[in-house]
Amino acid sequence: MKNKQIDVGLLLLRVGFSAMMLTHGIPKLSLLTAEPFKFSDPLGIGMLASLILALVGEVLAPVLIIIGYKVRYAVIPVIMTMVVALFFVHLKDAFGVQEKAWLYLVAFLCLAITGGGNYVLKK
Repeated sequence: MKNKQIDVGLLLLRVGFSAMMLTHGIPKLSLLTAEPFKFSDPLGIGMLASLILALVGEVLAPVLIIIGYKVRYAVIPVIMTMVVALFFVHLKDAFGVQEKAWLYLVAFLCLAITGGGNYVLKK
C-alpha cells in the first residue's frame, strides 16, 4: 500500500509541475515565426539558440516527464532552464519574482533524485 501511495504522489508531482511548465513554454513556440524575431539571450549564445534551449526545457522535456519517459534524464533540461532563469535572468529580482523558478527547480530536483515512480512509460 505504501509504495502505491508514493507512486501516486510522484505521478501527481510529475504531471502537475510539468503541465504548469508547459504554460510557460507553449506560448514561446509562436516566437519561432515572429517577425522581427526577438528573445532574451542571457548566456550570450544567440537569441535563436536561447529560444530553442528554452523550448526544450519548457515544452519537450515536460511532455516526456508527463508521459514518464526516462524521467531522471528528462528533468535535466528543465533543471538547467530554471538555473538559467534564477541565476542569469532573475538574479537581481526580488524573491517574489524568483519564487516560481525556485519552486520548479525544487520539484524537478526531487524527480531527478526519485525518478518518476512506477506509473511511467519507460524508466
